[in-house]
Amino acid sequence: MTEVLQTPKLVVVFGGSGFVGRHVVRALAKRGYRIRVACRRPDLAGHLQPLGNVGQIQPVQANVRVRWSVDRAVQGADHVVNLVAILHESGRQRFGAVHEFGARAIAEAARAVGAGLTHISALGADLNSQSNYARTKALGEKAVLETIEDAVIFRPSINFGPEDRFFNRFASMARLSPVLPLIGGGQTKFQPVYVGDVAEAVARSVEGEVKGGQIYELGGPQVLTFKQCMAEMLAVIDRKRFLVPVPWWVANMQASILGLLPNPLLTKDQVLQLREHNIVSDAAARDNRTLTGIGIQPQSIGSVLPSYLWRYRAAGQFQRKSAA
Repeated sequence: MTEVLQTPKLVVVFGGSGFVGRHVVRALAKRGYRIRVACRRPDLAGHLQPLGNVGQIQPVQANVRVRWSVDRAVQGADHVVNLVAILHESGRQRFGAVHEFGARAIAEAARAVGAGLTHISALGADLNSQSNYARTKALGEKAVLETIEDAVIFRPSINFGPEDRFFNRFASMARLSPVLPLIGGGQTKFQPVYVGDVAEAVARSVEGEVKGGQIYELGGPQVLTFKQCMAEMLAVIDRKRFLVPVPWWVANMQASILGLLPNPLLTKDQVLQLREHNIVSDAAARDNRTLTGIGIQPQSIGSVLPSYLWRYRAAGQFQRKSAA
């Protein structure tokens, strides 16, 4: 008998050209899926092609604020992944338009073609938050579950990895500045999660290994204050810098000015976010709605940071560790 070859399933990844996206695309490509990456600038998504076989990864143009482009992007999809988010508002990229309207548009488009949905939110999402980012993230979750009851929602803490905007940003500052600011004294707690672990969780949800209709909170194995995160980063890059506490009122004043820049270092909304801890809740841990709950052993920052922060050392990769 002639063997009939089955066409691999198609997964559409919105926001797949970004930091988290490239790791999600890699995890899906390794599993043999066909991947359609929906992004605003497919001409800038060439870095994704080497992550899969020839023709396996196809970037297409789509904007979550433009509904017809979303509908077009999901045609023929078996599963849809939404990674789209913004850290600050600019032009027509507003929190409500991207996090809420965009999330609902993607969910409705996925429902229309009978595709499953995995939605990436953020730890700290809260309908009652004073932060526009956190509040619209929660509104996006609400829109998704109202549209597709068995959708999978992941709330990761701060993602770290080779292209992150957290440790890389402060390590870059440490190369030039003798001081690093600790907003609010640096006592806000985080649970940094390796981007590769988040990507693995997404891939497992696409495979149907994660129960739908629930919100999962993804954090790493360590809970660290902002000050401890900076200390860990400085130890890896082998630099000594003064960690200077910045009172909340001063941070607000700085954010009022820095927030006017095209790519702001700090905004007033981010200052509001920093007032709240960013860690996995006791309820999520109790109900196994965590990385370990879905069978993934999270990697620590100590095992990953040296693999990419070495470039911020004074003498690079081969610098000898200085004496304590």
